Amino acid sequence: MTTGSRILTLDNGFHLFTRTVGEGNIKLLCVHGGPGSNHEEFENFAEQLAPAHVQVSMYDQLGSFYSDQPDFSDPANQKYLTIDYYLSELEEVRQKLGLDNFYLLGHSWGGILAQEYALKYGKHLKGLIIMSMIDNIPEYIKNINYLRKQMFPEFEVNYMEEVEKDGRFDDPKYNELVAKLYKVYVTRHPENDGHHTVSTRATAVYNYFQGDNEFVMTGTLKDWDHRSKTHKITNKTLLTFGDHDTMPLAAAERMHHEIKHSRFVLTPDGGHCHSVDNPQAFFQTLRQFLTDVENGRF
Repeated sequence: MTTGSRILTLDNGFHLFTRTVGEGNIKLLCVHGGPGSNHEEFENFAEQLAPAHVQVSMYDQLGSFYSDQPDFSDPANQKYLTIDYYLSELEEVRQKLGLDNFYLLGHSWGGILAQEYALKYGKHLKGLIIMSMIDNIPEYIKNINYLRKQMFPEFEVNYMEEVEKDGRFDDPKYNELVAKLYKVYVTRHPENDGHHTVSTRATAVYNYFQGDNEFVMTGTLKDWDHRSKTHKITNKTLLTFGDHDTMPLAAAERMHHEIKHSRFVLTPDGGHCHSVDNPQAFFQTLRQFLTDVENGRF
């Protein structure tokens, strides 16, 4: 496969940024989180996975920073704001990059798409990596509410709930509390992450599916629930989470028991973005999974 950056023209006429780096017979396609984040969280994957001879492909979904950004306030474009659209987009990217018998990694929102993909297009997969995502949103909502009640006194939790009820998401005190939650449960070591002079989040996409931040769920994803389908995933699967993840780890462990061919690993000192928080531990886990599957030891 040709390496480097490439713009794909989709059948719908929109353009997506893609990037393929590294050399090797093992092909890995990475799907970013958000929704509305971008591929940059995967930029170091090829270097870290080089000892395992892995070629890494990544892309920015429609609306994200390096790809086309439609005006989603236009009713004609709102048909793209669905899981079904982003799943079909993933399959089209797979086809246009010429990938088959490959490994698929999805982080957070990307983990939703990865689960959906395994159930619909699993015949194309050699292995599946679900990174910091469980199989339903209701348990996630319960957990994020629990985490902030554990961290803050009752009056501050009540304050957050009042702000959210009123939609005053620019409230300074509210954002101070959200930042404290992010530092413990989302990115524990932001000094390891890349930085921009402007925000790269596709806010329209993120707010539509998620809400204003990771600790309030008001978007259309709030009812997504695949618990009845988890056992149907037959691909060899790595479930990888931070030990301080926003996701409920008990639910992750349950998934491990329901997916017949799976491995469940926690990254120490890791939050929801544990590949950033503790890259040494995370990539050791990922390399081990890929080489074990390749060598028939999984």
